[in-house]
Amino acid sequence: MLANVINRVHFRYWRGDLFGGLTAAIVALPMALAFGVTSGAGATAGLYCVVFLGFFAALFGGTPTLISNPTGPMTVVITAVITRLTSEYPEQGLAMAFTVVMLAGGFQILFGLLRLGKYITMMPYTVISGFMSGIGLIMILLQIGPLLGHTSKGGVLGAVQNLPDFIQTMNPAAFTLGLFTLALIYFTPQQLRRLVPPQLLALVLGTLLSMLFFADAGLARIGKIPTGLPEFVLPTFSLPMLKTMLVDAAMLGMLGCIDSLLTSVIADSITRTQHDSDKELIGQGIGNLVSGLFGGLPGAGATMGTVVNIQAGGRTCLSGMIHAVILLMVVLWAAPLTAPIPNAVLAGILIKVGIDIIDWNFLKRAHVLSLRAAFIMYGVMLLTVFVDLIVAVGVGVFIANMLTIKRLADLQSEEVKAITHADDQTPLTPEEKELFRQGKGKLLLLHLGGPMSFGSAWAISQRQAIMADYKVLILDVSSVPLLGVTATLAIESLIEEAQKHRLAIFVVSGSAKVQQRLERFRILDRLPADHVVSDRQQALEKAILFLEQPEQVLEASTGSYE
Repeated sequence: MLANVINRVHFRYWRGDLFGGLTAAIVALPMALAFGVTSGAGATAGLYCVVFLGFFAALFGGTPTLISNPTGPMTVVITAVITRLTSEYPEQGLAMAFTVVMLAGGFQILFGLLRLGKYITMMPYTVISGFMSGIGLIMILLQIGPLLGHTSKGGVLGAVQNLPDFIQTMNPAAFTLGLFTLALIYFTPQQLRRLVPPQLLALVLGTLLSMLFFADAGLARIGKIPTGLPEFVLPTFSLPMLKTMLVDAAMLGMLGCIDSLLTSVIADSITRTQHDSDKELIGQGIGNLVSGLFGGLPGAGATMGTVVNIQAGGRTCLSGMIHAVILLMVVLWAAPLTAPIPNAVLAGILIKVGIDIIDWNFLKRAHVLSLRAAFIMYGVMLLTVFVDLIVAVGVGVFIANMLTIKRLADLQSEEVKAITHADDQTPLTPEEKELFRQGKGKLLLLHLGGPMSFGSAWAISQRQAIMADYKVLILDVSSVPLLGVTATLAIESLIEEAQKHRLAIFVVSGSAKVQQRLERFRILDRLPADHVVSDRQQALEKAILFLEQPEQVLEASTGSYE
């Protein structure tokens, strides 16, 4: 095990990894404190997440330069979990919430072992965009109270309902510090940003201002953070809540997978490398499992930390481990320094995070690109904010998939072509058109093209209505690479109907897979052996011969119609 770790670290990059890890830790500190406070679990929970998730995800993950921290989406979900569980179980609720974090890590490990990494991010972009924008809006709404000097309560609806009261009774000092924080983050000169992250600068300067000018303004602050190693949190659950906890954990785990793998793709594009998705899910799962065991928040790959790590020289997993160790030093020795940090400053930092999470680029043009896409995206966003995160994703994926299936069905239906006469628009060769004309309107050619799934079954079945007007049916599946069960059953029904009308049936066979599917359904057994050919022109020639001499053709055929 030790040899494997040493092999992955590549100590020849230690200088870049050291600077990358240090820079990532500086960026992570204010975010960890802010996420910990807003979650309701305390600032230490955010720090513990950086320490344990950051270390073990780097050690066991599949993206060498990925930095894992608490993230906005994960914090929004776990905040809702903590609020619900602590309200129903005041004494055990927080421990139960950390158990949800452990279960989420377990789900991520399972996803990785099942090799689902390449499928995790195959969710419609409209759903992802609406969900992420909804989470960004939730984060902004939840921070309005602290920004105005109040404690946010009642979730999103509570924040909206209490907004008039918050404004009327706001703490001017808190509001001033919050606006100062936002202004500093937005307007810090680029040259200074290269030296120090604006979030850390806002954290330090905002705290100093609060101590110098607003010491007696009644500001809410982080307060004393315990130093030393965290205590072990035993898994805790209640049988009536177990189902809900599992659903929350699955949702949290899936969200963490999406968040991390999208960041891994960004890291790949910068470093020109290729991450291992399944290994990354296992690493994230182990990290979240350990974080929950020690009272830490859930987290995922963090885009900001990952980018600054790479820009500072980080190249191996050592950088992620160093960033975790540096934050561990803060937990062990420097925690008292964080006590005077005002909540309003943290609120300003998180409002900027929420603004960044919102997918403004897609929001501005969704209605221009597609009204359906805009409907799904806005619907998911509103459901995320005002109903439930899981309901939002479930409804969004269902509607998006239904619309996609409808479009695919329409496309497949267009590839089911009933050819009854030869003209310039008919997809036939000149020789085939001449043979078709010789049929004198008694020949029906049903041409199937492209993959045929259940979406094409209705179009195939519709062709049964015109059977009585013809004497020969040619079924051409030579251009079909894939034949689904429902489409095969529709073909079986079509042939049965043709036999009832006493049509001669010729089949132009396709690929080996299509041939096997037809044979497995015993469809070809219903026809004479020489009525199954591999060439459309050959099928037309046999059809013309049948129309001219039906008795002789049937007598010469090997086999018979059922």
